[in-house]
Amino acid sequence: MKIGFVGKGGSGKTTLSSLFIRHLATTGAPVVAVDADINQHLGPALGLDDAEAAALPPMGGHLPLIKEYLRGDNPRIASAETMIKTTPPGRGSRLLRVDEENPVYAACARPVRLDGGEVRLMATGPFTESDLGVACYHSKVGAVELCLNHLVDGAGEYVVVDMTAGSDSFASGMFTRFDMTFLVAEPTRKGVSVYRQYREYARDYGVALCVVGNKVQGPDDLEFLREEVGEDLLVTVGHSDWVRAMEKGRPPHFSALEAENRAALETLLATADAAYGLRDWERYTRQMVHFHRKNAESWGNERTGADLAAQIDPEFVLSEDAVLALPG
Repeated sequence: MKIGFVGKGGSGKTTLSSLFIRHLATTGAPVVAVDADINQHLGPALGLDDAEAAALPPMGGHLPLIKEYLRGDNPRIASAETMIKTTPPGRGSRLLRVDEENPVYAACARPVRLDGGEVRLMATGPFTESDLGVACYHSKVGAVELCLNHLVDGAGEYVVVDMTAGSDSFASGMFTRFDMTFLVAEPTRKGVSVYRQYREYARDYGVALCVVGNKVQGPDDLEFLREEVGEDLLVTVGHSDWVRAMEKGRPPHFSALEAENRAALETLLATADAAYGLRDWERYTRQMVHFHRKNAESWGNERTGADLAAQIDPEFVLSEDAVLALPG
């Protein structure tokens, strides 16, 4: 299952995604966690100290390796240099699985031990001073989008992505890559503004969206969210002494998380798992191709000097079965 966490900056998006990842770890399920937010807070939220978080290899820094590996023997892709963030897989491409060893994970993922299990953590890498004037920060998350385009995951496998804050998630087609998107919203006008933007933009793409109310302190907060969000409100999360201790770098064992907050995480997991039966791989592939054409026409063809629409394999549909026909 591919699960995205989005929301306004400061809404608690990273905190909620880290709690969900910790909860998944207790189940023993294979998990790949991805920090796709340029602010790069997911590592510390999962317990890494500053040095460990800084040492995470940036996916953007390994983009040539990622492209070369995913290209495989696809005859429609002349070279790794002609691949862009939206390049879709086709016959001959290599696909990524959640629970495997491959050069992409070897270069970009690091194991993180959590209470009850271990997850793989990947990060886009921060936007640094050396990038100013020469790179758009959206280019940093291009490696994540390319990997998601080539990812095949099954039931009981999880890829959890902490997305860029606010409406910047719409800067690419990556917002359509998830089986379930959890939007974290505070009970304030600003807190639900990103929800309205996301709901309107995502509606045309069939994005499955549920709202997680965060920092809910009483009946008034709950009533406000219900009025503003309606049926999209899935669950709410209130004050957590466990989270406060985690933010201080001294979290107790995860089993000490408050019962009501653990129940909220179980609801998130059950909702994500239920989305598995609603997967539409043909639509998923069509959307991938749609955004690739848009990017090719707007900037990709000019930058690469190639007709990137020719990379599209009209006979290929990404699916769990497709992995059987492609090289490992």
